[in-house]
Amino acid sequence: MTKQRYFFLILMLGSLTALAPFSIDMYLPGFPAIAKSLHTTTEKVALSLSTFFIGISAGQLLYGPLLDKYGRKKPLYFGLGLYIIASVGCYFSATIEQLIVLRFIQAIGSCAAGVASMTMVRDIFPLKDNAKVFALLILVLGASPMIAPTAGGYVTTAFGWHVIFIILAIMAVLIALAVIFGLHDNYKPDSSISLKPKPIIKSFITVIKNPQFYTYAICGGIGFSCLFAYVSASPLVFMEVFQVSSKTYGWIFAGLSVGFIGSSQVNSALIKKFKSEQIINISIPAMVIISILFLIGAWQNLLGLGGTLVMIFGVLCCVGISSPNTSALALAPFEKNAGTASALLGAFQMGIGSAVSVGVSLFPGKTAVPMAAIMVVSASLALIVLLVGRRNIKEKTEAKAGQIVAH
Repeated sequence: MTKQRYFFLILMLGSLTALAPFSIDMYLPGFPAIAKSLHTTTEKVALSLSTFFIGISAGQLLYGPLLDKYGRKKPLYFGLGLYIIASVGCYFSATIEQLIVLRFIQAIGSCAAGVASMTMVRDIFPLKDNAKVFALLILVLGASPMIAPTAGGYVTTAFGWHVIFIILAIMAVLIALAVIFGLHDNYKPDSSISLKPKPIIKSFITVIKNPQFYTYAICGGIGFSCLFAYVSASPLVFMEVFQVSSKTYGWIFAGLSVGFIGSSQVNSALIKKFKSEQIINISIPAMVIISILFLIGAWQNLLGLGGTLVMIFGVLCCVGISSPNTSALALAPFEKNAGTASALLGAFQMGIGSAVSVGVSLFPGKTAVPMAAIMVVSASLALIVLLVGRRNIKEKTEAKAGQIVAH
């Protein structure tokens, strides 16, 4: 593979991966404007974010079997088309209820891009390079929190929040054209895969029962939910608690994303010297410690805006380092069912993320404590799953080795 082709594939797959995060981040600065325009509250507008997370979580499971049976491109075309239609619908939304429903449909469309990109990493690149490729995708993905909120703030101020959804629709059209003309589907569709409920469920169960998959998928999904806690709570924390403008919020969001992006690239260097398991052994416990300090500081009103930014930055760095490694390790055992495994991995991430986003909105009061508390719970549970799951992996490996020796 030439360097030019390698660069194009990373950019293309990264753009597919970034579509859903762009859909999340770009309209965040418009929350107050949406609430005012649709005669509702910021908390009610936040439900459109929660339904988006729920839609992505559910949609992941839909596209996994489709990608394995029909190849990667056909389901991707369907998802992008659905996304474009729903985005135009969001532009014409006249009530918050319409926006909430259309955001759910938009999410169903967008998750086709995310599942397909993760699956194609497993298709195209050598297994040993998967963690490195996932880290590079995060670099492209990082354009979302750096560009989207800042652009969203300016677009909302200059043209109104509706225009954001037309911009998202145009982005999806451009991505679809790039996929059509520049991305080759080198996966051979498997016509033996059934789309009936029973075989699909059986396939999902086969993947879930693999100790390596469920350990790293659940650990990574729970750890990744710290990012969702931040995304869901940040409009309230920064624009209402600390009273920053929508434009300033966009710049803050972009600045904090440097931690997530930069740490993922640090991981690219670390993976050359250390195993993914070793990197996770440090990043997950570090996430626990930083989130506990964040909670204590927020609870005691010791942080202020600057301290809050430092703590969030630290947590996001830990997420950026751990996420590529948990994803690579979760998908490593699969080749034939790569689409199904990728779908389940995404479903765990987004399902947990949607629960977290709803949980943030349920906490009363305008403070950073809910965000910090959920980060503590998420990071701690991720560490527990990692420790217990590692033991299960070791036991199964030893049992399998014993069977080989016996024969």
